[in-house]
Amino acid sequence: MTAVDAIGGHARERTGGPAPALPAPRGPVTALLFRRLAGAPDGRALHLDVTGADLGDADFQLALFACYELHYRGFAGVDERWEWDPALLAARAVLERHFEELLARDVPMPPLEGPRDVRRVLTALAADDRGPSVAAFLAQRAGREQFREFVVHRSIYHLKEADPHTWAIPRLAGGPKAALVEIQADEYGGGRTERMHSELFRATMRGLGLDDSYGAYLGRVPGITLAISNAMSLFGLHRRRRGALAGHLAALEMTSSLPNRRYAQGLRRLGGDADTARFYDEHVQADAVHEQIAAHDLCAALAADEPALAGDIVFGAACALELERLWAGYVLTRWERGDTSLSRLP
Repeated sequence: MTAVDAIGGHARERTGGPAPALPAPRGPVTALLFRRLAGAPDGRALHLDVTGADLGDADFQLALFACYELHYRGFAGVDERWEWDPALLAARAVLERHFEELLARDVPMPPLEGPRDVRRVLTALAADDRGPSVAAFLAQRAGREQFREFVVHRSIYHLKEADPHTWAIPRLAGGPKAALVEIQADEYGGGRTERMHSELFRATMRGLGLDDSYGAYLGRVPGITLAISNAMSLFGLHRRRRGALAGHLAALEMTSSLPNRRYAQGLRRLGGDADTARFYDEHVQADAVHEQIAAHDLCAALAADEPALAGDIVFGAACALELERLWAGYVLTRWERGDTSLSRLP
């Protein structure tokens, strides 16, 4: 099945295929990285300089995203041995250190009195509705092209929904592990392909005339969109950040139901049918349950089991919500002035 995609500007076969092509470089860092990835690992050092890059720097965030993607589906034509190549891992570590420094600098941390205070702080963070609301805009004011742009942004994560948080399963034990497995089982459709949340999102993309191929829009989204996914991968791929990963997931689940109700409302206002809106309808129901499991059975229990992780649990939640606020500000600023929130094609 093929279709013309106005946002992407081209027609292509629709497929959820396992590996996308590398996108075009977004600057000198990705230009150097992608040149190396085009060949075989050869042991040479790779020096990636991201000095001065901020959280929204597209060149920096795309480079880090590409390094992480080698642990997911990889890229077509990229030698799979790059995944554990020592030179690339050393270069990735430089990017990660810079990213962690930026998060520590830019993400406000609420006071935490101790491990028993984790659930209260998570609840307070989730209830803080300061900042711009993309969900309200989509429900009431967005045009069809703006909603399509929103879906393009979300495709970077939703087409692999649940995967980054699944890294935590072998790193937890007892009750917290069981709680995470319960949430993830729902995310993966209880073993039924057609009910997997990533597959439901592909149906939303198809219903809006978008390319539902994995990674199709990687070259179109801004750096702050990539930063949202990179935070999940950073926390997921490092055992030392398992607390942050748990808190990150809790923040997503605890702030999901109302926005998804608004997304569904906006989509139906714009003529979306039941199949196209099913992804959002599913999250209204599922995440109302998941938020309790994530806050109490996962995070509060993890803090009780491993008190030293309490601060990182809260930090992970704060990162999820602050990156979302920064992303919302970026997108709405452009929409309010009648501009696109995506990178333009050359």
